Amino acid sequence: MTTNFFDVKDSRNLTMLVDFYELTMGNGYFFNDVANKTAYFDMFFRRVPDGGGYCIMSGVQQLIDYMSNLKFSKEDIDYLRSKNIFNENFLNYLENFKFCCDVWAVPEGYPVFPNEPLVTVKGPVVQAQFLETMILLTINHQTLIATKANRICRAANGRPVMEFGSRRAQGYDGAVYGARAAVIGGCSSTACTIAEEMFDIPVSGTMAHSWVQLFPSEYEAFKAWAETYPDNCTLLVDTYNVQKSGLPNAIKVFDEILKPRGLRPKGIRIDSGDITYLTNKCRKALDAAGYEDVKIIISNSLDEHIILDVLNQGAKIDGFGVGERLITARSEPVFGGVYKLAAIEENEEIIPKIKISENEEKITNPGFKKIYRIFDKASGKALADLLTLNDEVIDESKPLVIFDPIYTWKKKKLTNYFVKDLRIKIFDKGNVVYKSPKVTELRDLAKVETEKLWPEVLRFENPHNYYVDLSPNLWTLKQNLLQKLSDDYEGNN
Repeated sequence: MTTNFFDVKDSRNLTMLVDFYELTMGNGYFFNDVANKTAYFDMFFRRVPDGGGYCIMSGVQQLIDYMSNLKFSKEDIDYLRSKNIFNENFLNYLENFKFCCDVWAVPEGYPVFPNEPLVTVKGPVVQAQFLETMILLTINHQTLIATKANRICRAANGRPVMEFGSRRAQGYDGAVYGARAAVIGGCSSTACTIAEEMFDIPVSGTMAHSWVQLFPSEYEAFKAWAETYPDNCTLLVDTYNVQKSGLPNAIKVFDEILKPRGLRPKGIRIDSGDITYLTNKCRKALDAAGYEDVKIIISNSLDEHIILDVLNQGAKIDGFGVGERLITARSEPVFGGVYKLAAIEENEEIIPKIKISENEEKITNPGFKKIYRIFDKASGKALADLLTLNDEVIDESKPLVIFDPIYTWKKKKLTNYFVKDLRIKIFDKGNVVYKSPKVTELRDLAKVETEKLWPEVLRFENPHNYYVDLSPNLWTLKQNLLQKLSDDYEGNN
């Protein structure tokens, strides 16, 4: 059977969607007899896009789908054999591949911050290394879009935001999984029909300008639409002239077609022009005509900054359709997640590993770790995240001192607090042990968890730095490794 590589549904075998060096390293691990050495890898990011204060985790379900279906076809093995660089032991391993890793992840919908491990993989290094590309591809993309959507939805201040970006997305998957991430981030619906079919998320849409242009007149176009969809009539009023043509014709159709049948129109949509001016004029005219309940929907190259501006100017808007600037995260379209080795096991002992750099921000946090989120009991607000070694347990009955991992003299003593272990296990020895909630439930979760952040962290401009601190044990481990590497380097020079 020929594989349909253009099928955007989950039936595709994406096992070979890897950077080539995952395969050359895997082959090298076999050649050097270390393929089954247990390794721990962390996926994390270093900076929030758009200068924001937080990100929204997204993409875990697609990782589950991918890792649950890892298999190399005969065609894959034949292709790799044709490269003439892979040994037969490695190819035989791939031919009989069985996933056996443990995987932990922050659940989708939670706010996340730089330098904390969003995904950790433990398993044979040949497998854990192989997952790098898809973990990064999946979490980087969906977390980027969910974060952008969350910013846009917060700017809308409770008004529904519809994701309208399919036609401007970066390819099929960008549209489909971008729509999913946008809803997790807070969007009320998507225009991407297949996303509703796949993920059971609300789909919405009205008409294009071509509908209006097709008919002899704008009035006839509106009349035909109202007769076709009398219970859900929303009209696009800016094809020719909003004030002189679109709105008067819409009101005329409302009066002549819907009102006599006891039906109420749903709304009008404006896709161009001065948003503040036009929405105020439309609201006044609709109210005067007895259509106070008719919604005004705005689209046309919107983002969080434009939405904030027009609302602050007094625009009368009930909902937004946001396309290209959401689905492509146009203002900053790259999410810089990375995947780094954190530890290996030798004789059942965890040996921490660290990557150092001339850039302090690129020095990794070693070892097998947990993420604790610390909350203030009085307000319920999140105070900080604390990275600890995996075997550390925080005693909430005792005071907790946290400190800045760089400026260590900056300390804070916490007393009235509680903690949450943020990550969950999604695979145990290659078997799925986690069931993802529905996408709309993840959207609700994201809203609840985002509201636990202080307003200062939620600011669009110059947000307060939310601290991700290290426990004393983890900080000491990191410093000792840095010192040892420094001593080794000096001893060799």
